[in-house]
Amino acid sequence: MKELAGRLTAVDPDAGAAVQVISYFDRLAESRAGLEALVRGAAVLAGCPARLVDAARHVRVRVEPDGTRKDSETKPDPDWPCAALEPGGVPALWLERAGTVPSVVDAVILERAAGAVRLVLDRTRGRAPASAADDPALIETLLDGTVVEPTRLHAARRLGVDPADPAVRLRAVAPGDGPPRVLVTPGGGRPAESELPGGRLGVGPAVPVLELPASSAAARTALRFTADGTPLDPGPRVVYADELGGIALLADLVVPGAEPPPDVRAVEAAAAAVPGLLTTLHAVAATASQRAAAAEINVHHSTLQDRLTQAEHLLGWPLRTPQGRLRLQLALTMRHLARP
Repeated sequence: MKELAGRLTAVDPDAGAAVQVISYFDRLAESRAGLEALVRGAAVLAGCPARLVDAARHVRVRVEPDGTRKDSETKPDPDWPCAALEPGGVPALWLERAGTVPSVVDAVILERAAGAVRLVLDRTRGRAPASAADDPALIETLLDGTVVEPTRLHAARRLGVDPADPAVRLRAVAPGDGPPRVLVTPGGGRPAESELPGGRLGVGPAVPVLELPASSAAARTALRFTADGTPLDPGPRVVYADELGGIALLADLVVPGAEPPPDVRAVEAAAAAVPGLLTTLHAVAATASQRAAAAEINVHHSTLQDRLTQAEHLLGWPLRTPQGRLRLQLALTMRHLARP
């Protein structure tokens, strides 16, 4: 390889340098070099800082061209030459060289380094897809608490999730329409909106792999608190179980499809008598003040007062007192829970 690189350099310096880069990363891969060594190689060969950021697997490595590791929390510049770790994936490896057209050598450095990094991450941390919804049968296995632990762990690994990684957290998702899903949530945070399917969704708490059955049960409960987000069914389309707190206990008291509580019947009757009233009631229940509620539904404050007077007459209880507002909040919540 050295001889070939030397001959190519005499004819085409870029081609000779590219061959040397390929040989260099092949040697690192054969020696099972770690992530920092691979990023260091990219930085030294490119003569500029190199950076690896894989948020899904909590990896962040930055190395100066002199080989010194110096991590940074600043966001990568979109003008830097970069490469994804997976075909069609998001950029994860950068050469911090802005303002110039990426050279052939830079492209080879990124391609070989990214390939080597991907192998190390798959070997040491397992694959970390944004969504583990690839196989409904495997998802069902993960969420079934009656399945023995080894089988559930095997299903997780087949979905690209490393159950031995203490940082791995997953959330079960219960859609209003469709099969359940499991989302990998780095650090236990909320998934991005782009990762969530459409429609009503209950999202369970972030848990280790073996606790997913409990997250699934909580997600199904959270789904009952959701709404379509329309004038006829105003309310949140996505509800997180770990944000419900004690309100989740209401789910045990209201039976879906059974005769709804009296306050729910009162809300339904008022809504049938006054078109658009549900939107007003939801705004009053979900905002911090009456002025905020008026702004939410884009009406003047005096108009809201007139609507509240009419609603109080139809419902039979005040809406401008703390107790009356709480009663309204509970009635609207129970209305969702009573849905068949």
